Amino acid sequence: MSLTAFLVFVSVYAIAVATPGPGVAAVVARTLGRGMNGALPFVMGFVVGDLVWFIAAAAGLSVLAKTYAPLFVALKYAGCAYLVWIAIQLWRSEPVLPEAGATPPAESALAAFFGSLFLTLGNPKVMVFFLSIMPLVVKPEDISLLVGVELSVAICVVISAIMLGYMLLANRARQMFRSKQAISAIQKANASVLAGAAAVIATR
Repeated sequence: MSLTAFLVFVSVYAIAVATPGPGVAAVVARTLGRGMNGALPFVMGFVVGDLVWFIAAAAGLSVLAKTYAPLFVALKYAGCAYLVWIAIQLWRSEPVLPEAGATPPAESALAAFFGSLFLTLGNPKVMVFFLSIMPLVVKPEDISLLVGVELSVAICVVISAIMLGYMLLANRARQMFRSKQAISAIQKANASVLAGAAAVIATR
C-alpha cells in the first residue's frame, strides 16, 4: 500500500470520526455529566467496535449484515438504550461544581466499554463506510495481513485521539462553569440531544 493511499484513508476516516453524530454526542454529553471518569474504557469501546466493522469489511463479510440482520437490530437498540440511559442519568443527576472537588457519578469500566461498543456495533453504516473507502486505498486482491495491521493501527490511533480530544474539550467546558444552574441547563440540554439521537437511530 502506497503512502498516498494510506494518507487518503487516514484523512477520510478522521473526518468521518470527527463529524458530529451519535458517537460524538455520547462522548460530549457523558463527559459533561461525569468528567473524565471512565474515559479510556469508553473510548476503547469505540475503537473495538470500529475494528470489528473494519475487519468484517476487509474480509468481504458484508453479507453478515443481511444474514444476521436480527443481531444487528438488537445491537442497534442496545446502543439506543444506552444513549437513553445516559440521557436519563444526566437529566436526573445533581449538578456538581468541578471546583468543589466532588467526585462525578461513578460507572464501571465494563459498563462504559460495552455501552460505546454496542453503540458502534449497532450501526452497520460504519461497515458501509469501510466498504466504500477500501477501494480508494487498496485493491481487493492486494489486501494482506500487513495492510490490515497498518490500517487497524491507524484506526486505533485516529479514533482514540479524536474521541479523547472531544472529551478533553468537553471537560474543559465543564470546568469553566461556576453555577449549578448553568451546569444543570447543560446537562438537560445534552440529555435531550442524546434522547433525540437515540430516537433517530431507532427509527432508521
